[in-house]
Amino acid sequence: MAQIAPFKAIRPTPQMASSVAAKPYDVLNSEEARKEVKDNPHSFLHVTKSEIDLPPDVHVYSRLVYDKARENLDHMISKGILLKEEKPCYYIYQLIMGKRKQTGLVCVSSVDDYNNNIIKKHEFTRPEKENDRISHISITGAQTGNVFLAYKQDTEIDKLVDQWKSTHEPIYDFKADDQVEHKVWVVDDAQVINQITGLFLTKIDHTYIADGHHRAASAAKVRESLGNDAPADASWFLTTLFPSNQLHIMDYNRLVKDLDGYSPEEFMSALMDDFMITLSSEPVAPTELHEFGFYCKGQWYILTARTGTWTNDPIGVLDVTILSNNILNKLLDIKDQRTDKRIDFVGGIRGLKELEKRVNSEEMAAAFSLYPVSIQQLFDIADSGNVMPPKSTWFEPKLRDGLLTHLIH
Repeated sequence: MAQIAPFKAIRPTPQMASSVAAKPYDVLNSEEARKEVKDNPHSFLHVTKSEIDLPPDVHVYSRLVYDKARENLDHMISKGILLKEEKPCYYIYQLIMGKRKQTGLVCVSSVDDYNNNIIKKHEFTRPEKENDRISHISITGAQTGNVFLAYKQDTEIDKLVDQWKSTHEPIYDFKADDQVEHKVWVVDDAQVINQITGLFLTKIDHTYIADGHHRAASAAKVRESLGNDAPADASWFLTTLFPSNQLHIMDYNRLVKDLDGYSPEEFMSALMDDFMITLSSEPVAPTELHEFGFYCKGQWYILTARTGTWTNDPIGVLDVTILSNNILNKLLDIKDQRTDKRIDFVGGIRGLKELEKRVNSEEMAAAFSLYPVSIQQLFDIADSGNVMPPKSTWFEPKLRDGLLTHLIH
């Protein structure tokens, strides 16, 4: 059963919340982050992507970057921009993006649950990304990135969360520059805290990593590296838990740097073994399973997988698997998407225009757009003990970094 606990968050003062709150560190590159913080010295990106405060030639994984993150975090605390909660609390975090609304519980989850597969995974991690977060947590002494967990909806938990929201005022309530509204409530009543802890311990068999595999794996490895000297807080990591009925998964698309020796015409011919191909006059956002968009040399195509080119097990039926097996592996010799430098990933929130831009600039040779994975598919795969190809799911809206941080020492 799921072990969760309240914690003493490091968080901004109410008047500073909108300035501190930052997009997740892993959805921006360094150049984008530098532009994001222009005229905002209080952005939490100064902690999560601290290379922005160093010369551009400093490597993003340099020790200097992590030391700067620690320095910036300490500065924000000492200047009173961030405060520390006086007692362990839970937090309710609501995000509203257009007509979509989702409400999660911010807490710390057990590293032991992660190691014992009570917290289920659906992706392998990429070593360099994992090592980056290990260094960041170890040197700052803080878990600054929130792990986004899903659980199968429970009406009793829903009722308790809704009741607190309806009878208390949020400490934060602001609309970010991307027009996503963020509201946070502090749950500081001991009786309610115990009720929440008990409900998860008795009613929720498993939680599922929706987003944040690297952050979770890194937290577990930091605790392991500390051994017997690990402080108690290192046995927990920062999470936000959302009920399954409130979640929305977007497409997560692929770009490839080259066609592995094929000319575009030869590549199209090779694709016809496993796909029916239709010319498209518009950018292709697939509308059903086993349909793909393909963009190359200024032209979009619809690829429809031929019957018999996939299997019906939880992994084999996924479009990311069909793409991996029948195109990336078979034709382009991309065996490991976690480590191969010839492939890149673009979340659906950036849109198909981003795919076109990077292919038209000749940075990339071709792009593939995919139909989104469903939350039930994610649960089925995690429950079966399998993993998806990397970067298979993109969740929106995303939590903001900096609103709630967990110190481990």
